[in-house]
Amino acid sequence: MANVVVVGTQWGDEGKGKIVDLLTHYADYIVRFQGGNNAGHTLVVDGKQFIFHLIPSGILYEDKKCFIGNGVVIDPGVLLGEMDKLAAGGRTVTPGRLTISERAHLIMPYHKLLDLGSEAAKKKGAKIGTTGRGIGPCYGDKILRCGIKAGDLLDADLFRDKLQANIEEKNRILTDHYNVDPVSFDEIYSQFQGYAEILAPYIDNVSVKLDEGRKAGKNILFEGAQGTQLDIDHGTYPFVTSSNVVAGNACTGSGFGPTYIDSVIGILKAYTTRVGEGPFPSELFDDTGDALQRKGGEFGATTGRKRRCGWLDAVVANEAIRLNSITGLAITKLDVLSGQKTLKIATSYEAEGRSFTAMPGNIRTAQKLKPIYEEIPGWQEDISAVRSIDDLPPNARDYVKRIEDLTETPVMLLSVGPDRAETLLLNNPFLKR
Repeated sequence: MANVVVVGTQWGDEGKGKIVDLLTHYADYIVRFQGGNNAGHTLVVDGKQFIFHLIPSGILYEDKKCFIGNGVVIDPGVLLGEMDKLAAGGRTVTPGRLTISERAHLIMPYHKLLDLGSEAAKKKGAKIGTTGRGIGPCYGDKILRCGIKAGDLLDADLFRDKLQANIEEKNRILTDHYNVDPVSFDEIYSQFQGYAEILAPYIDNVSVKLDEGRKAGKNILFEGAQGTQLDIDHGTYPFVTSSNVVAGNACTGSGFGPTYIDSVIGILKAYTTRVGEGPFPSELFDDTGDALQRKGGEFGATTGRKRRCGWLDAVVANEAIRLNSITGLAITKLDVLSGQKTLKIATSYEAEGRSFTAMPGNIRTAQKLKPIYEEIPGWQEDISAVRSIDDLPPNARDYVKRIEDLTETPVMLLSVGPDRAETLLLNNPFLKR
């Protein structure tokens, strides 16, 4: 038995979906523990692309059980849309295969309007780059203790009372502050009663089920969304997501005891990308950055936005190692670097006459950071067909080794292409030694 957490080490879009999909082969339970449909996992299986925003990517395996934890915020319409799409492809999602935490909060229609209104009201330079999916306002209601939970769908009277109180308050904000038309109680109530009829069999106590699985010797895989630098506490605030994305939240966001976690795998893209606004010290504004964007297919799975691209940042990687207690790295998109004559890795920053080996907490200082690079020879060979680390070009092996040295963390997995088969599993975290 092993319990493994997978997290992103950068600003998201590191390829977590593919790695989770691979490790799911060895897991019995797969758990999503934070975020909402502002994140997307893209998988390519047998040449067919799958994009998941809420359902754990382990749903592609018929013999696995998937869980959406209490730390996730759920848009029921999006969730049901994913279920319908899977069913249309012959992969029906039954209550026996998916459990939704009764404590997970629901994204309501007014959350999306508040999200868009808030972003539109911000001045130029202060915009966060939100997806507009209602994630932040939903988490806000959770903290303000007025949120609506999935379990509330099972009690029509409780749901009605909480919805009524929320709509009265939200409509005042929408009409008075954002000059937006008010939402209708009757329409939302009717819509969500329809959701309740479908989702009721899926809603249960995820914490209890995970503990039962642990006691039964099940392998449990915890699937994070976004990346460490988007963590609400430890990221480049305020240009962050609305939840804790670090490994510690795998426990808080699912109701699982922290001493039961055996290992934490950090997903590290071989270069760096970021979607939206905010600091990005190693960002490239030249032909190299454009080449990485094109070759890597760097468009957001959720929004389709073009990702900003840059060299690998060891400062960011080491922040993730420290914050997540990462025990092993999975390097993705190594193949995208093929053809580059020289590679660069940021090992520190400079700003305001000072040197930094960690991301500063002051956002204005963070926006002024200039990377200090070391250079490493690149390689020209296509590595997508490589299935053993020994068969990589010498310079590619040296690059991987340099990452291990800079982070003082072993590489457990290498991805050399988008397909599930284009992966080198060097050390399986589910096989204890």
